[in-house]
Amino acid sequence: MKLLEERIQTDGRVLGTEVLKVDNFLNHQVDPALMQAMGNEFARLFATEKIDKVLTVESSGIAPAVFAALALNVPMVFARKKQSLTLSGDHYVADVYSFTKQETNHILVDKRFIQPGERLLLIDDFLANGQAVAGMLQIASDAGATVVGAGIVIEKTFQKGRALLDEQGVRVESLARITAFENGQVVFADESPVVN
Repeated sequence: MKLLEERIQTDGRVLGTEVLKVDNFLNHQVDPALMQAMGNEFARLFATEKIDKVLTVESSGIAPAVFAALALNVPMVFARKKQSLTLSGDHYVADVYSFTKQETNHILVDKRFIQPGERLLLIDDFLANGQAVAGMLQIASDAGATVVGAGIVIEKTFQKGRALLDEQGVRVESLARITAFENGQVVFADESPVVN
């Protein structure tokens, strides 16, 4: 998605060789117009699937997931990272390790919100090592739901996440695919590195 790639180039910040900071438009401050365009693109990419719900993990996946659900005219459910007093005791749980936060979270979804037989579209902000999507796949499996695919905002192709999902037969559609971070710059899958 050219619009997203352009935004990554202008506002993204590369930290080292593995981290891309996009807090200016995706996961701290959110650009609603960009989220809407991404949601529309996810809806277009998965238009042939009968989707009952969109599932994501809080918090960075929520904005693109809401707009995807809006475009698909279905509810959006997010997995919580913390138990709250309002969350019933009857829920699905999976463990998800966060590379950027260096911690494992127990993600939870109330069993009322995912029913057996429902068809789910998973949405996540990044696909790197695939842990968040793996956690959502576990929740879907425990619920007896079917995952029709995973919509990813930014995929880092040089990490193992895609291979993990390919092994499980999960259809993945990524809006921006990054092959490397070189000299502080992002290299997208369809371009050559910039030579200084």
